This record gives sequence, structure tokens and C-alpha cells, in this order.
Amino acid sequence: MHNSADLQEIVDEIAARLGASATLEDRSFRLLAYGAQHGAIDTVRQESILRRRATGEVRDYFERYGIAGAEGPVRIPADAELQVLARVCWPLRHRGVTYGYLWLLDSGELDDVPLHAVAPLVARAAGVLAQEARSRQDVGRGLLGLFSPDPEERAEAAIEVPGPVAAVAVRESHERVAALWTLPRGVLARAGSPVALLAPAHLAGEVAQTLQSAYGTAAGIGGPRSDPAEAWLSWREARHALRIAEHFPRHAPVARWEDLGVHRLLARLGPSDLRELAAETAALDGELAHTVEAYLDRGGHAQKTAAELGIHRQTLYYRLGKAERLTHKDLSDGDDRLAVHLGLKAARLRGQDAR
Repeated sequence: MHNSADLQEIVDEIAARLGASATLEDRSFRLLAYGAQHGAIDTVRQESILRRRATGEVRDYFERYGIAGAEGPVRIPADAELQVLARVCWPLRHRGVTYGYLWLLDSGELDDVPLHAVAPLVARAAGVLAQEARSRQDVGRGLLGLFSPDPEERAEAAIEVPGPVAAVAVRESHERVAALWTLPRGVLARAGSPVALLAPAHLAGEVAQTLQSAYGTAAGIGGPRSDPAEAWLSWREARHALRIAEHFPRHAPVARWEDLGVHRLLARLGPSDLRELAAETAALDGELAHTVEAYLDRGGHAQKTAAELGIHRQTLYYRLGKAERLTHKDLSDGDDRLAVHLGLKAARLRGQDAR
């Protein structure tokens, strides 16, 4: 979407004019372009070039210097522990928004006068990234069409993306706002309930974790699809996975469709099917339901269950016996145990949905 050749040309020209090692990254610290090496190199620059992105520890270190909101170049001192050489960070800002960063290793010769001589090039790079962000927003508006189960709506979406891809669903928060435009290049996003995203399959987990953390809610990741035309199937799975992540702590806060096991079956069931399953355990009150579910989740291991619940083992046996009488099920019988276990999961899903 953005012109990589333009960005590379800009970085090469800046590096040549200043005689400094230059690196250009997007807002999420992903490498976009880098110039030839001048002088000493540190671990951060090496890792950025080799791994295409800085580590979280290094990003935290740099962000402490206020680079996200800075109006001009920021000088960052060396840090021996992080193996960071002194450098200059020039935020790539366009109309008051930071879209990325230009990094320059500083051997002590980067004076303010020659630095500002490349200001037009910095502004040009910021403009390229801003244009890409606008293009991503325009494409994102058609994302729900691409995710539609209706073939005609998918055809009208007219979005072309390379595969393999995976869909991500993230629950929004009323208290927090996430800047969708800061997501890595190649990720399409549309705000909504839930937030809809389509990402290169290898980035789906990172994108889900980033947004889930930003919102403080939950996220679901659909299975990858080699053919982007099948992204709507991944989106359906992502929404199911989000539902499971919200209702079952074991899979929270980020649930992958392929990791859900039997919960995939539950997520696919309609309201009437869930109601029928939940009826198996309708006679149990909250305490008994929680006790039996904990017992079955631990494979019928009484000692582990009692310890988890903080009760005596005899109390556990008493509750289990009472549950058997109320449900008319034998928890030592495989079929009865399965029916009760699924019934409890279905009841949890129905109850949480209602709330």
C-alpha cells in the first residue's frame, strides 16, 4: 500500500547527507527501510534489520523519552545494559499525528543545523506513511463486505490482499480507545462491535494481543486461510473464539479457534441447542454447578478439585452426591458425565450471553 521504493530512497538520501546510519520504522516499531551502515553499529540496529522489529524492552526504553508526541528530533543517550548506542529519533509527524520514526545513530557529529537540513525529507516520509494510513482506512471500510457470508457482498467489497490471512475479532471498550492506524503494515481494521481485523496469518496473534491489551477486553483469532477469498470463514471462527474467550477463563483473554477443542462445537450451537444441553443441569444452583464443573474440568480428580475450591474432600463428595440426585445422573458413568459437563458449559455460555 505505501510506496516502499519512496521510503527507501528517502532513507538513502538522509543517510548520505548526514553520513549517519539511518533506519525508518512505523509507529509499531516495524522496520520499513534502512540505509547503509556508517561507523559503529549496536545490537538494536542489528536486531531491527534482522528481525524487522525492535524488542518490547527497547521500545519501552525509547518511548520513555516522549518520542510519540515530540515535534522534532529527540536525542536518546546510550545505554550499556541494553547495548544501545546514542541516537537521534525524529518522529514522522503529519498534521499532528505520528506515523513512524526515523532513527539516526549519533557518534557525536549530528549537530542540529545539518539535522534540520533534511527536514523536508522527513516531512516527505511522514506524508507517505500518512497516505498509506488513509488508504488502509478506506480499504477497512469494505472489510465487513469481505467478511460477509453472502458471495455477492464479498464480490462488491473489491479488496485484494495476499494470503495466507487470518481474521481477528476484538471486543471494544467504552473506557479505552485503540489507535487502529498504528497496527503493523498489511493489517486491515474496522471499528465496530466487535472490531474486525484481517491480518497476515503470521501477525494475527500479535495483532490480537496488542488490541486486547489496549482495550483490556478479549480477542478471538480465526483459523488461517491460504485463499483470502475464504477470509469470511476465518472471521466467523474469530467471532466464535471471541465469545469463548469472554465466557471461559481457561481460554481468556485471547482465544485461537484451532485451540478451542470441544468449545468449537459449543460456539457453533444455536440458542435452542444450547438451551437443550443446559437443561441437563438446570436443577443445580450456582454453588453446585461450580463444584461439579470444577470436578469435571479436572478429570474427576477429587483431591485437586477440593484444593482448588478450598473445601474438605468430604464436602466435595457431599455436593457431588447431591448434584447426582438432582440431575438423575451418575458422575461415574461416562455418558452421564459427558452430558452434565456439556450441560454446564452450555449453561455458562447462555448465561453470559444473556448478561
